[in-house]
Amino acid sequence: MTDASVYALLSPEQMYRADALTIEAGTPGKVLMEAAGAAIAREIMARWVVRPAVVLCGPGNNGGDGFVIARLLKEAGWPVRVALLGSRERLKGDAAWAAGTWDGDVEPLNAGSLGDARLIVDAIFGAGLSKPIEGDMAALVDAMNRSGRPVIAVDMPSGVDGASGRALGTAVKAHLTVTFFRKKPGHVLFPGRIHCGETVTVDIGIDQSTLKEIDPRVYENDPVLWRKELRFPALEAHKYGRGHLVTVSGDAWHTGAARLAAMAGLRAGAGLVTIAAPADALFANAPHLTSIMLAEADDAAATTRLLSDRRKNAVVIGPGCGVGSRTRAKVRACLASGAAMVLDADALTSFTARPQELFDAIAELPGRPAILTPHDGEFARLFPDIAATDAPKPQRAKVAARLSGANVVLKGADTVVATPGGRCIINSNAPPQLATAGSGDVLAGIIAGLLAQGVPCVEAATAGVWIHGAAATRCGPGMIAEDLPQAISHVLRSLKGLPPNCAEG
Repeated sequence: MTDASVYALLSPEQMYRADALTIEAGTPGKVLMEAAGAAIAREIMARWVVRPAVVLCGPGNNGGDGFVIARLLKEAGWPVRVALLGSRERLKGDAAWAAGTWDGDVEPLNAGSLGDARLIVDAIFGAGLSKPIEGDMAALVDAMNRSGRPVIAVDMPSGVDGASGRALGTAVKAHLTVTFFRKKPGHVLFPGRIHCGETVTVDIGIDQSTLKEIDPRVYENDPVLWRKELRFPALEAHKYGRGHLVTVSGDAWHTGAARLAAMAGLRAGAGLVTIAAPADALFANAPHLTSIMLAEADDAAATTRLLSDRRKNAVVIGPGCGVGSRTRAKVRACLASGAAMVLDADALTSFTARPQELFDAIAELPGRPAILTPHDGEFARLFPDIAATDAPKPQRAKVAARLSGANVVLKGADTVVATPGGRCIINSNAPPQLATAGSGDVLAGIIAGLLAQGVPCVEAATAGVWIHGAAATRCGPGMIAEDLPQAISHVLRSLKGLPPNCAEG
C-alpha cells in the first residue's frame, strides 16, 4: 500500500526547508537543480516532438532550473532560446551555476520574448511569489495565455501562490506543471488547479526523512488516508450491527433533500435508516420510500424521544429542514442525544444570528464531535469574521473547526476537511457535474452513513467527500442528484477490490 505521506502537501516555506535539510545532509544544491531540470526536460520530450522552444527564466532558483532545462533540450536537438529577467551577472548560488552551464545567448525577458517559439517553459517565479505580477511581466503572461502554445510550468505557474492557489494579479495558464518531491496546496486549490493543467510530481533526490522534521498537516485526499477505516460487513453481519441513521425531514413541501440524504446513507452502508418527519410530511415522504423507515417527530421533544433509543447512533440534520427556531431546537436535541452528527444546510443557517449557541451545544456533545458541511455562503453566515479575513481556504476551515469544536467540511470544487486539532485534507476528485441541486444533501448522507457504521469522524468526512466525487465521475455528464446514491455502491465495490458488476460490462 502506498505510504500516506505521498499525499502530504507542503507550503513553499516547508519545501524550502526540505531542500535545506537535504543540502545539510550532504546533497549539493546544484545536484538537486540538475535533477529538477532533467526531470522536466524528460517530461517535455515524452509529450512533444522537437520544435522551437523558449525558456523564460526568473532571477532565482526557478530560473536556475530553467537554464538546466534549456541545456538538456538543446543537447537533445531542440532549437532553444533563453530569456532572463534581470542580468546574468546578478544571479547567485546554484542559479548562477546553472546559468554557467548554458552556452547559448541570453535575451532580456519582456513581453516580446515568445517570438516564434512553439513551446514555452515558464521558469520565471515558481511557488514563492508574494506580490502581484504587473507591468511588462503581466503583459508577457497575458501573451503566453493567448498564444495557444504548450506552456510547461516549473514547480508552479508564475503568478499562482503556492500556499493558497490564488492568482496574484495575472497568472500563467499551463498545460503541464512539474513540481518536486510533494505537491503544494496551490496545485489542488482553485483557481491554482486550473492554472496548473496536468500536474506531475517528480523525485529529485530529496530525502523522505525530511517529512518527519517538517511534520506536514495538510494532505490531498486519497483512499490511502482512510481506506482501512471503512467498514465492510463480515459474513455474520446483521443490520443492527451496521448502525441506524436518522435523517431529519422538513415539512410536507420540503422533503426531497432528506430523502436524498437518507438514501445516500443507506447506500453508504448504514444498516437501517429512518426519516424523522413532522406529521404533515409523513404522507409526502411515504410514497417515495421502501427500505427507508418513517417516524413522526414534529418537534424537539419528539426528536429527543426518538433518539433515546441508543441504537440510533447517527443523525443528519439540515437538508430541507427550514430556517428558524424549530430547526435550532431540533439541532440541540440531536446534539444532546450523543449520536454522531452531520449538520448541513438549514441546520447551520438557523444559527446565523447566534453561532455561539451552536458551538456551546457541540462542546457538550458526549463522545465524538460533530461534522459541519457548509458551502461558502453558509460558512460566511455561520463564521462571518473568519470569512471576512479572506484567508486561504484551508486556513479558514481550520480556524472554523477550532472555533466550533467540530470537524468542518468546507464544500466546493476543492472541498477542504479541517479538524479542531489542525489537520487539513483537500479534495481534488470532484467533477463539475456536482454543481447541481441536491448533491450536497447526498454528501451529508454519505458521511452520516459512514458514521453510523463506526467510521471515525475525520475518516468519515474525508472518505465521504472522495466517494461523493468518485460517484459523480461515474455518473458523468447529465448527472442529477438522484443518480448519485446508486453510483455509491459501484465506488464501494472498487474500494473493496471487487470487480465491477456483470451489468457494467
